[in-house]
Amino acid sequence: MKNLSPVRRVVTGHDAAGKAVVISDDAFLGQPNPNGTAILTTIWTSTGSPVDNDDATDGRSRNVDLVLPSGSVIRTVDMFPGTTAPMHRTSSLDYGIVLSGSIELILDDGATTLVEPGGIVIQRGTIHSWRNPSADTTARVAFVLLDAKPVTVDGKPLEDLHPRLNLKP
Repeated sequence: MKNLSPVRRVVTGHDAAGKAVVISDDAFLGQPNPNGTAILTTIWTSTGSPVDNDDATDGRSRNVDLVLPSGSVIRTVDMFPGTTAPMHRTSSLDYGIVLSGSIELILDDGATTLVEPGGIVIQRGTIHSWRNPSADTTARVAFVLLDAKPVTVDGKPLEDLHPRLNLKP
């Protein structure tokens, strides 16, 4: 099974005179998820809203689970051929951007939607899964996760359902 290349991250900031500069340009390899179906690479996290751009913390250095309460996370997921993620739901607004390969979005009623490179899924607190339908191609998806209030049905919040990741930088 061929893994994709490391993920490059370019971070900008300012010098003492306020001029825009590149403060880091690095490439990272991720960590396997608990069930071994994918490699997850955390690129950046932020806390609070609005975000404090004066905070000098490297956003990748925060320990983070799938989502970051009161914050945001961007990570790539390299999903191995023929694998399926467990069904999960988070109280978050997620933007999933397929960079390479294809993935199927699977909803709790079994409905599937194929998403190919350049396609974007907006995940709004629904229970779902992902499947890589390819027999030989790893799919890479960039996910931006923003903390959100839980969805309510009949006045009751839907509970989060997801594996604990506890990813380290």
